[in-house]
Amino acid sequence: MNWMETATGLITQWGLKVVGAIAVLVIGSMVAKGIRSGVRKGLAKRSVDETLIPFTSGMVYYLVMAFVVVSMLGLFGIQTGSIIAVLGAVAFAVGLALQGTLANFAAGVMLLVFRPFRVGDYVNVGGTAGSVQSVGIFATTLNTPDNVRIIVPNGSIYGQTIKNYAANDTRRNDMVVGISYSDDIGKAIDIINRVIAADDRALKDPEPTVAVSEMADSSINLVVRPWCKKEDYWALRFDLTRKMKEELEAAGCSIPFPQQDVHLFKESA
Repeated sequence: MNWMETATGLITQWGLKVVGAIAVLVIGSMVAKGIRSGVRKGLAKRSVDETLIPFTSGMVYYLVMAFVVVSMLGLFGIQTGSIIAVLGAVAFAVGLALQGTLANFAAGVMLLVFRPFRVGDYVNVGGTAGSVQSVGIFATTLNTPDNVRIIVPNGSIYGQTIKNYAANDTRRNDMVVGISYSDDIGKAIDIINRVIAADDRALKDPEPTVAVSEMADSSINLVVRPWCKKEDYWALRFDLTRKMKEELEAAGCSIPFPQQDVHLFKESA
């Protein structure tokens, strides 16, 4: 009967602790999720930048869960100081093994502190262009114009060149229009200026630029640079390109294509 007494003693000694630890873990996990949800709602009500909401709520969740785990281990008589020392050693070892991951984490923190872009901005980062969907702890999520989702590690973003096409309210459309060498340059410039002036999306200030930029192999190239609001950029570009082509041709100007002149010489007998 000694083994029964031993088993009874172990169950009495550790059974309640195991049950208590499981209860602490389950309840703590529920509390952590509730706090995370509350932080998200609270930040959203305060109109905090959407970039910060998932990052902050995620950090709060993991901090609460760390406290829950430490409390759970404390039920088994493990000293807090020992736990901290072990966690420190583990953190050091993991840090050496996951240098790239920690670099992504540090880059994520810097992106959220300095905020070179926000959720919804169209950016070019890490060699990838797209609209920012979220900035996470380790990676940033983009959606490309053709609706492909791309996950870019934060370490590949921070410290590299970042192009934010949505940061400023206005943008300049840079287009090139080629006309024939035999066309009247002044007439072509006047037509293009009228086309731009007729479109309300083209801003009057700054003034658009239409000028001769190059005597190319097959054409005289004109630079056309109207300014517009950032949300009108592509629509204005598409419409102006079509309208300029139609108006120039209606006025007798030609749109040359690359060509070569071949001269044949007949040798004497």
